[in-house]
Amino acid sequence: MKFQAALLVVEDMAASVKFYKEVLGLRVIMDLGANVTMTGGVALQTKESWCEFIEKDAREIAFGGNGAELYFEEDAFDDFLKKLAGLTNITYVHQVKEYAWGQRVVRFYDPDQHILEVGENMKAVCQRFLNSGMSITETAVRMGVPEKYVRACAK
Repeated sequence: MKFQAALLVVEDMAASVKFYKEVLGLRVIMDLGANVTMTGGVALQTKESWCEFIEKDAREIAFGGNGAELYFEEDAFDDFLKKLAGLTNITYVHQVKEYAWGQRVVRFYDPDQHILEVGENMKAVCQRFLNSGMSITETAVRMGVPEKYVRACAK
């Protein structure tokens, strides 16, 4: 068995495709109208067709749940934050925060209130700490990872 994609139900396919292209830089792999497969393992499905597939009434489909997210990592995190700041159609779950292990993340909603998280690439976190003068051991302790992981990231 092989995982293919996370499927999100959307109200407005054109608006959702535009959002994922503009904000996350995803590309359309296949457009079947009611279903659009994008790079990054994301598939979008119209609400109407989804209701047919699962034999439910449209009133039974709820948006805005905060129980799941799509997670992405970005190599150029600071550049992504600048891009995000320049967009007017972003509703944040929260602004940038840095976790105990040093990774910075931002969470926001797509047009249908699905949560998207974009985190700083973990290799970039290692590089940031090493570039600040921390040793491999100090970086490993700060991030809570083995030194072997830090060494691999430093290459």
